[in-house]
Amino acid sequence: MSTMNISLPDALKTFVDEQVSQRGYGTSSEYMRELIRKDQDRLQLRGLLLAGAASAPTAPADVAYFDGLRDRVRKPGEAGGVRG
Repeated sequence: MSTMNISLPDALKTFVDEQVSQRGYGTSSEYMRELIRKDQDRLQLRGLLLAGAASAPTAPADVAYFDGLRDRVRKPGEAGGVRG
C-alpha cells in the first residue's frame, strides 16, 4: 500500500478527527479511503446517468414491459405464482 501525506488546516483536521471517533473508523486513513471510494462511486454513477441521458429513447416502461421482465426471469415450467 502506498503512503500519501495530506496537509489540512486545523479546522479540517479537527473535523476528520471527530468523524473518526464518532463514526467508528480506526484511523483517519480509513476515513479518507471511505471518502475516496464514495467519490469514485459518485463519479461512476454520474457517468452512467450521463450515458443514459445521451442514449436514444426506448420503449416506455409500462405494464407490458414489466410483465416481459417477469417472464424472462421465471424458470421454465413455473406457473407465475410467487415463490416462497
